[in-house]
Amino acid sequence: MEGTRRRSTTTTKPFRKLTDHDESSALTGPKASDALPLPLYITNALFFTVFFSVVYFLLTRWREKIRNSTPLHLVTLSDIVAIFAFVASFIYMLGFFGIDFVQSLILRPSSDVWAAEDDDEDEEDLLKEDARKVPCGQALDCTAPPQKLAVVPSPPLKPKVVDEIPFPTTLNEEDEEIINSVVAGKTPSYSLESKLGDCKRAAAIRREALQRITCKSLSGLPLEGFDYESILGQCCEMPVGYVQIPVGIAGPLLLDDKEYSVPMATTEGCLVASTNRGCKAIHLSGGATSVLLRDAMTRAPVVRFGTAKRAAQLKFYLEDPANFEVVSTAFNKSSRFGRLQNIKCALAGKNLYMRFSCSTGDAMGMNMVSKGVQNVLDFLQKDFPDMDVLGISGTLASFFS
Repeated sequence: MEGTRRRSTTTTKPFRKLTDHDESSALTGPKASDALPLPLYITNALFFTVFFSVVYFLLTRWREKIRNSTPLHLVTLSDIVAIFAFVASFIYMLGFFGIDFVQSLILRPSSDVWAAEDDDEDEEDLLKEDARKVPCGQALDCTAPPQKLAVVPSPPLKPKVVDEIPFPTTLNEEDEEIINSVVAGKTPSYSLESKLGDCKRAAAIRREALQRITCKSLSGLPLEGFDYESILGQCCEMPVGYVQIPVGIAGPLLLDDKEYSVPMATTEGCLVASTNRGCKAIHLSGGATSVLLRDAMTRAPVVRFGTAKRAAQLKFYLEDPANFEVVSTAFNKSSRFGRLQNIKCALAGKNLYMRFSCSTGDAMGMNMVSKGVQNVLDFLQKDFPDMDVLGISGTLASFFS
């Protein structure tokens, strides 16, 4: 089929290469500075100079008016020109810098928009490169669209097993049942010794239950060769093994005309050696003599009253020997071994610091001392109801001798 072809003529303008300034103007719109025939850096320098010069001029004029007691609203022709120049330069700088900055904050595109634009630009670049490589007329592919490749799902990842441990198989059915009960939380771990009557067996079952709960091996912690009966109710609860610590001997130490060999369990290097050198120096100098000044454990609570007079009244009450027997009875009822020795008080304004000293037998005894002090505070609250207990320990326990 033949058709009639029409020739259309259009008037074209001479081609001009776009500059970076033209591209930015086309994207962001015209600016106030585009209407000026001067280069941009000269225009900026001019308006910056005008702005700061006018500001300096106006400040100087206002300072003179204030010194001469001249009203500020009385302006001369030079003041009017300076004010107009200030407004003009300020508007220019605001339009040149401020508007673009505000628009960049308000009209900022999201990250998805940026990513989509980058993808579109990459696709356009690839099409342009392909069009350059293919002869004219072959750049368009009119064949059937390419088939999509099938996506093969990757095999699922196996969960990482953390420190798999081979559980022993020598446990009998009864032990296995107890271990499962501990793991499930039905049997408390601390009650194994009382229920089984065998401390070593309880430690072994607790150890195995711990390994199954944490999936961590305790093979590096020895279990055999320790008397677990000796620590029951003494120094360590819920044992699962023991730690071997090397023991060194320092000495002989000459103390009170007697020689002592000092055992030291430590993993620190040079500690036993340095202690041994000190023992040798003491021995060569004739030995050491010990003097026991006092054997007591102290606790110093702090209380506060509404007035310093009331705090002083409690101080006199506690330091009165006639009241010591009553106070010591309240203190001693909390323990068979804790015995109150003396009470000393220090007054600081409305605060009263009381220092209780007591004997604790062979124990360190801080818990029994704290219970005894609490009993005394409860007892004193009856006669001194306005007493406010600030703390069971007022940090004064080590200041008195």
